[in-house]
Amino acid sequence: MGTLDELSGLVTEQSNEASRHIDKMSTVEMLRVINDEDRRVAESIMPELGAIARAVDGIVKALNAGGRLFYIGAGTSGRLGVLDASECPPTFHVPPELVQGIIAGGEAALSRATEASEDDPTTGVRDLLARGFRLGDVLCGIAASGRTPYVLGAIEEANRLGCLTIGVSCTPGSKLALAAGIAITPVPGPEVIAGSTRMKAGTATKLVLNMLTTGTFIRMGYVYGNLMVNVEPKNEKLRDRARRIICEATGIGYDDAAELLVRAGNSVRKAIEMVKLNG
Repeated sequence: MGTLDELSGLVTEQSNEASRHIDKMSTVEMLRVINDEDRRVAESIMPELGAIARAVDGIVKALNAGGRLFYIGAGTSGRLGVLDASECPPTFHVPPELVQGIIAGGEAALSRATEASEDDPTTGVRDLLARGFRLGDVLCGIAASGRTPYVLGAIEEANRLGCLTIGVSCTPGSKLALAAGIAITPVPGPEVIAGSTRMKAGTATKLVLNMLTTGTFIRMGYVYGNLMVNVEPKNEKLRDRARRIICEATGIGYDDAAELLVRAGNSVRKAIEMVKLNG
């Protein structure tokens, strides 16, 4: 009963008054309610910017010293961590091991829900250590409720090792917020559909993770102005993007940028440096 009482009191489990009769609304009215609630999500991030900034600075320090960033979560939270980690190599041309996502239930859980695997804290520890997590790495635990045993077990182990730990949840004063070295706790409020945190809490989580990795790689010099100069031009769309980035950064024409990109070994950063140094 204690666990049930604890769950029923969570913000993420409350019923949303704005959507109480959503099943009786017209389709456009239903979508307007969802859109109105989604609008509140970005606002919930604002009070957490200080904590997110501390987390970014801590991650940068760790990565510059040879460490790595790990996300760990279950269900939607785990999938979001894996998604953000998987987007770092193509976006910033970093090694895939630099940012890693761990999800309860393993790779199969990305497409088939295995939520029962989130109840064991020792499994979280096992999965974390199996990835080679060590002193100098950073662990970001993700759990909308802030109480997932799988995540809490991993956070406790990372704390024991003396690593920086970050807790992303949507529940004020949660176990995860109290256990992590840096707590990031946006509170977007009750979900449109009670009983699932994949919508508002999931969106808030994705926004935070976007900030953590994007902010980190900006601070590490992977962005020139607001241009993604570490883009890896592996296909025609990305080659076109790379050429246009070179054009904007240097002022040269598109055809010249295409030629320069080839000469620079498909490195946008090197191509820009070649123009700047010869200018």
